[in-house]
Amino acid sequence: MGKVLLVTGYKAHELGIFNDSHPGLPIIKWVLKNQMQQLIDEKDIEWILISGQTGVELWAGEIVGELRLDYPELKLAVLTPFLEQEENWKEETQEYYQMILGEADFVESITNRKYENPGQLKAKNQFLVQKSDSMLVLFDEDTPGSPLFYINEAKKREQNDTNYDIIMITPTDLDMAAQEIRESNPDYWTQ
Repeated sequence: MGKVLLVTGYKAHELGIFNDSHPGLPIIKWVLKNQMQQLIDEKDIEWILISGQTGVELWAGEIVGELRLDYPELKLAVLTPFLEQEENWKEETQEYYQMILGEADFVESITNRKYENPGQLKAKNQFLVQKSDSMLVLFDEDTPGSPLFYINEAKKREQNDTNYDIIMITPTDLDMAAQEIRESNPDYWTQ
C-alpha cells in the first residue's frame, strides 16, 4: 500500500447540515478537494482512507471520484468500525453511503460484528491513525465534537513519529474559501 491520507472531521449533523442544499456544503467540499489535491501532490498520496461516517468522511469519498479524473491511480479505502454502521441512518443517507462504498477500492470492517460498545469506535480511531501516513481533519478547537477522538490518537502517534502530519481545516479556512469563491466565481452559488 502506498502513502495513505486519513480524511475525517465532523459528522453532518454536528455541522448542522441535514441535506445537500445547505449553503455551507459547497464550501466544505471545495476546501476538502483543494486540500486533498495539494496533499496528493506534495506527499505522493496514493490512498484516501475513511471510516465511512456521515459528513466530512463521505464527502471526501465522493471527492475521490472527482480527483480520479486527474489522478486515475488514486484509491479509496473505507474501513468501517463495525458491520452495518449505516443501519439506523435515513434511507437517503444509506443510499449515499452505499454509493461511496461502491466506488471504493477496498472496504472492510475493523471489527467483524455489529455495534456492541464505544470501544469499537476507539479501536477504529487507533487503527486508522496507525494505518495512515497523515491526517486531514475539519476541526474547530472551540467545538471539539467527534473529530477530537481522532486528533487525540493522531497526537499520540505524532509524539513517536515526527513524520506523521495532522493537517487541520479550520473555520477560518472555510471563511477564506467562501470569500475566495465569491470573488472569483460569483455564479458559484447559483450552479
